[in-house]
Amino acid sequence: MMLQGKVAFVTGADSGIGQAIAVAYARAGADVAITWHTDEAGAAETARRVESAGRKAFVTQLDVMDSRAVDAAFEAARSALGPLDILVNNAGKGMGGKKPVAELEDEDAEVVIRTNLLGPLWCARAFLKGEPREGSKIINVSSVAQHLPTAESAPYGMSKAGVGSLIRSLSVELAPKKINVVGIAPGLIQTPMTQERLDDPAKREASFKEIPWHRAGQPEEIAKLALFLASPDAEYITGQTVVMDGGLTMNWGGA
Repeated sequence: MMLQGKVAFVTGADSGIGQAIAVAYARAGADVAITWHTDEAGAAETARRVESAGRKAFVTQLDVMDSRAVDAAFEAARSALGPLDILVNNAGKGMGGKKPVAELEDEDAEVVIRTNLLGPLWCARAFLKGEPREGSKIINVSSVAQHLPTAESAPYGMSKAGVGSLIRSLSVELAPKKINVVGIAPGLIQTPMTQERLDDPAKREASFKEIPWHRAGQPEEIAKLALFLASPDAEYITGQTVVMDGGLTMNWGGA
């Protein structure tokens, strides 16, 4: 199996993309540390699926905005599962509605940026404090917003663009240790976060009109890419973000 003997730490693994990645890694031979913020039942279901694949699961609640909580979660995961080989920074937060910059409250920006940008930074720091071995991986689940304008959602776009910079900077910093740092930028994926938009026929059609593939992606499709990037087969990929969006970024604004 591609990840036999590896230990992965996946943030936001209670549903959607994070859950799919955790399960894919377990089926490929990895033990998995699972974090959740508000959906404890979802995290328990992820753990059940990991254990059904014959692997160990460790579950902990985590707010990635809290750097001390991040450090404690990583220490607990290492105590439970052993040294960590793979970090997947998946936990993220959307804007919860569009807001022009002139109407932003401080908290609108702070929560999104601290979750989406500082969260991956704190997690990467905690992961690296454990002195991961050569061949370890840091995989950041970003967004097409890393590359596209996000009018009326500026903090979200800022946070994702910052993740792209973190990927590039860390890839150079960790290259001497042969630790890969990569990103995945999903487009519209069917998850609990997007389900309301997909359930509304008008919103769904408006979204699909911008996507040449004319459908939403599935979490399992992102998980397959995350599995490849975590495997030895992707050893020569670092500092890059792979876009997986059904062609959305090729068609943005032109539909």
